[in-house]
Amino acid sequence: MNLFCHGQDETENKKAPNIVFIFSDDHATNAISAYGGLFREIAPTPNIDRIASEGTLLKNALCTNAICGPSRASILTGKYSHMNGYYKNYKGGVFDNKQWTFPQALKTAGFQTALVGKWHLASSPVGFDYYKYHISKGQQGFYWNPVYNDNGQEKVENGYATNLTTDFALDWLEQRDTRKPFCLMLQYKAPHREWAPDTKYETLWDSIQMPYPDSFDDSYEGRELTAGNTEMTMDYFSRQDMKMSPPRGLSKQKRQKWLHYGFKPGQIVSPSKDLSAQQARQWKYQRYIKDYLATVKSVDDNIGRVLDYLKTHGLEENTIVVYSSDQGFFLGEHGFFDKRFMYEEALHMPFVIRYPRVIAPGGILEDIITNIDFAPTLLDMAGVKTPEAVQGKSFFPNLKGKTPKDWQKSMYYHYYEYPYYHRVQPHYGIRNQRYKLIHFYYDMDVWEFYDLKKDPAELNNLIDLAAYKGRIKKLKKELYQLKEEYGNQLSLNELRHITDTDFGGLESKKK
Repeated sequence: MNLFCHGQDETENKKAPNIVFIFSDDHATNAISAYGGLFREIAPTPNIDRIASEGTLLKNALCTNAICGPSRASILTGKYSHMNGYYKNYKGGVFDNKQWTFPQALKTAGFQTALVGKWHLASSPVGFDYYKYHISKGQQGFYWNPVYNDNGQEKVENGYATNLTTDFALDWLEQRDTRKPFCLMLQYKAPHREWAPDTKYETLWDSIQMPYPDSFDDSYEGRELTAGNTEMTMDYFSRQDMKMSPPRGLSKQKRQKWLHYGFKPGQIVSPSKDLSAQQARQWKYQRYIKDYLATVKSVDDNIGRVLDYLKTHGLEENTIVVYSSDQGFFLGEHGFFDKRFMYEEALHMPFVIRYPRVIAPGGILEDIITNIDFAPTLLDMAGVKTPEAVQGKSFFPNLKGKTPKDWQKSMYYHYYEYPYYHRVQPHYGIRNQRYKLIHFYYDMDVWEFYDLKKDPAELNNLIDLAAYKGRIKKLKKELYQLKEEYGNQLSLNELRHITDTDFGGLESKKK
């Protein structure tokens, strides 16, 4: 039942909560101090932590397809990629904006809606009274002097994208119709590649050496064909990623070629010929992690600005605030950067939520939640009905300490994109609170099985261990049941066809 409708007066309208959905790109839980991790003391995130401490932190918010555009599509629709039609970033087509999305449902129910920042779905946003999103670089956006689509008009804005995006979001809040509840989707480019810090943070950690994750020198034993055969190790950072300066006098084309060197196999970037291969890897990691965390610092700073605005303007008590990201990210674990894999660092999404007087402060939710559950949850909290076709389920009861007895005990994952970018083999799998089973299938037939309690770093593939034979058989059965339940019973050849197909859209010449 809706908490309000168009015909109700202002007093009744105030019963509906506002929603501020803050979203970043590629933010690992290991780079949020509320989640712990290597950098909790070196690079704390006090404002994200504040949302968590005043609300609930989700320990098992998991992505159904760990790549930017498809995750965003699943969040908007509450459906898996094979249902909403958006499988991959590279030549993945155009998101069908005629289908149902939760912002449209909120708008129909009387909410004012706005999208500011990164969209990255190739089509125009629908369901928003106002939008201003990045359109340059295949909708990835620039960190500096970004180009936006401002309600249909192209605008170049001078400054740093994270700060600007927040400015525009706060401007919209200032100008909104205060008689209506609102839903603001504030979506940052950061901390996406190429990890360009704000000027004030460019040298923030130059005087220290960042710690290395335990699996930084992973040998990929038992995973040679999968984790051991990618293009997302330290060897694949470009000169631009490493903030190296090109020689003077180069043409624009040659300058770009020089900066992008390192992206392809065999193009090894190093500051000196005297460094060993291992020393070069470590140098690249240090540059990468310091820049990455510096962009995160700006995100956290700007979240603080939003929280302060809500408090100053008397909106804090009746506003749901969420912070999340489209998936996780590797911060040197397994020697990787990027995402895509069903491994823990990419699979886990940060998710913290605050709703004063409704969600108790200081909560930790261990239940398995996926990104298709976000839409029905937000609508449930707003009192707006979710259509039956939506595959996700509301975890609003879970947030109040009343997890349904039939709540999901496992989740189904599926990644399709290959070989661009980063050469991660397409795979699907199942994860519960303790075990994970993955099938890599594009040009191989490889299974991996992990006991996350005994091996949280996922270094030991136990697929051939006799002691787990019964467990693996049971998980395979449950995996196929989940695929059937969610409507993905495509054959392997049909799945390979999805990977091979140029659907148009971003980075495609197909019209």
